Amino acid sequence: MSVGVNGLRFGTGPRGHYVHAGRGGLYYHASLGENSSRRIYAEPSRSHFAPPRRHPAHIVEPNVDMVPVSSGDVMSMSDERFSDLLDEFNSKQGKLSLAWTLAGTALVLGLISAAGLGVGAIIAAFVLTVIAAIVGAHIDATRRSVVVMYNLEQDASAAYQSLTDAFDHLAASSRKWHVDAGGKVRDIHTWKRNAGASTLVDKRPTQFGYGLPRVLKSNVTPPTMQVGKETLYFLPDLTLVVENGRVGAVAYDALRVTWQDSRFIEEDSVPSDAQIVGETWKYPNKNGGPDRRFANNRRLPICLYESFHLGSANGLNELLQVSTNGRTRAFASAVQALAAVLGRSSAVLALPNL
Repeated sequence: MSVGVNGLRFGTGPRGHYVHAGRGGLYYHASLGENSSRRIYAEPSRSHFAPPRRHPAHIVEPNVDMVPVSSGDVMSMSDERFSDLLDEFNSKQGKLSLAWTLAGTALVLGLISAAGLGVGAIIAAFVLTVIAAIVGAHIDATRRSVVVMYNLEQDASAAYQSLTDAFDHLAASSRKWHVDAGGKVRDIHTWKRNAGASTLVDKRPTQFGYGLPRVLKSNVTPPTMQVGKETLYFLPDLTLVVENGRVGAVAYDALRVTWQDSRFIEEDSVPSDAQIVGETWKYPNKNGGPDRRFANNRRLPICLYESFHLGSANGLNELLQVSTNGRTRAFASAVQALAAVLGRSSAVLALPNL
C-alpha cells in the first residue's frame, strides 16, 4: 500500500516501509530509516588514450620497468551525488552475516549438548544448524541488502538499452584480457628475446557478463566487467566499483572510455575472431629477418587487437584488451549518450534529500 503524489510516494509492504521518488526517467526506491541517495548529473567529459604495441603476458624481464595499471582505493571513488547511497552500500556490506553466526553457534552448542547422547542427538544438532542458517539467511536478505528499483522513461530506457547492446557486442569478442602492467623495451637484447616487441604487457584473461553485487537487490541486472581485483557494475545511473565487499562509484558524466587498435605479437593460439596483420620471428634480427643462431626460431603472427581504458578523476584506472577491434567506440558513445540523457533531466536536480 502506498500514498503520495506523482514523483514522490511513501508506502509499506512485506519488507517494511519505503519511499519511491523521482522524475525525468530516473526513479529511486529505498527503505525508510536507511540512508538514501541524491543524484545530480552533468555533461560527460572526453579524453584520449594511445596504448603502444603489446607483447605476450607474464614475461619477467629484469631490464624492463613494468608500470602497474591499477585503480586507486575503492573507498576514495566517491561522489557527493552518491555519498548517501555509497554509505548505505558499505554499511550493509560490513554487517556480520547472521546466517553464518547463527549456524555456527547452533552447531557448536548442539554438538556440546549432544556429546555422549548418541547419533540421534548429533543428527538433531545438524538439523538445528540448518534451521538456524535458513532463519539467518532470511533476516540477512533484508538487513544486509540495499534495494534500488528502476523505472526508466523512454529516453533513459533507450539510452541504457544502447549501452547494454554495445556491451554485448564488445563482450562477444572471443578473448578478453585485463592488463595489469606494462613497460617499454629499451635494449636490443630484450627486444630480440621478445620477438621485436617495443612494449611488454602483463595481462590475464578476464570475464564480461551480467550480475549484481551481493548487497544489491534490483529489478535491473547490469553488465559487469572483472578488472583485476575490482568488478564494475554498469547500472542505469552510475557505475559501481566493488572490491572485497567495499563499494565505490563513478558517475557516467565522469567515466572516460578511450580506445585504440593494438598490434600484438601472439605466441599463444590465435583467437578465432582475430585479424592477422603481419608476422615476425621469435628471435629477429635488426633488419626484421630471422636470427639463424636459434634452431627453434619460428614465425609468430601479429594480431590486430583493441585496447581500451576506463578512467575517472576519482581513481578508476583500468586497461583491458579484446581480440577484435572496432567495438569499443559504440560502447564509449553509449556511455556519453546515457550521461547526456541523465543530465537533461532537470527534475532530478530538484529531488529532495530523502
